[in-house]
Formats: sequence, structure tokens, C-alpha cells
Amino acid sequence: MSYDPDNLFARIARGEIPCVRVYEDAATLAFMDIMPQADGHTLVIPKLAGENLLDTPPAAVTAAILTTQRVAVAVQRAMQVPGIIVTQFNGQAAGQTVFHLHFHVIPAAAGAALRLHARQKADPAVLEAHAVRIRAALAAG
Repeated sequence: MSYDPDNLFARIARGEIPCVRVYEDAATLAFMDIMPQADGHTLVIPKLAGENLLDTPPAAVTAAILTTQRVAVAVQRAMQVPGIIVTQFNGQAAGQTVFHLHFHVIPAAAGAALRLHARQKADPAVLEAHAVRIRAALAAG
């Protein structure tokens, strides 16, 4: 499969489609997943084009994983959970549904079941409330 520059996440990175932003720098963007598996589920993408981990330029992968780590720390603090799941899928056979490299940062608590991936849209006001908490945790360092 060749990279489609009009995929959903590329369009979000270019500002063509709105999202609930959590963090942004020159190389990456973090935003709330609109179909979260848990409250606080955040996505991190490199702004540079790349379909998945296997074909994205190393500098973009490095930037994305560094942002993923920073966001994961903030999500854990903001959502007050003992664990964080970080997932990343490569290819349709592995479960990838948007063909732009992205990392899922999902809060995890013992005994708390995750919702199914990409099934149900969340209330935008709830997503924004979670983003406010995560942004505050990022600002606090």
C-alpha cells in the first residue's frame, strides 16, 4: 500500500479536520481519540508522512516516540491510573485502520475493561474535559 496524503490523520495534522488537541510541537501532534477504549485515550502522530513504523523516516519515529513517552506520563497523572498501555499497529492484518503512523496511549487500571477499539464515539465535551486534565499535567511537567 502506498501512503495516502489525504488519510484522516494527515488531514488532522494539516489542520483540515478538527481534533481535541493535547500537545503539539514542530514534529508531532497528540490528540484525543474520538472512539476511546478508556477515558483519556490519546493518540500521538508524527507530522511527517509515513504509513506505519516500518516505512516512516527514523527521525519522525524518534520524535513520535519521545512525544508518546511525554504524553503517557501526563495521561497517567491526569487520569490517576496505575498503568498505561501503548499500542501501535502496522498494516491492516495487524489491526491498523488509519494508515498514518500513530501510537495509542490508553490509561489502564486493574479490573477496568477496555472498550472495543474504534467502535463508539465519545461526547466531545467529555473528550475536551479529559484533554484539559492532560494539558494541565503536561504543563506541570
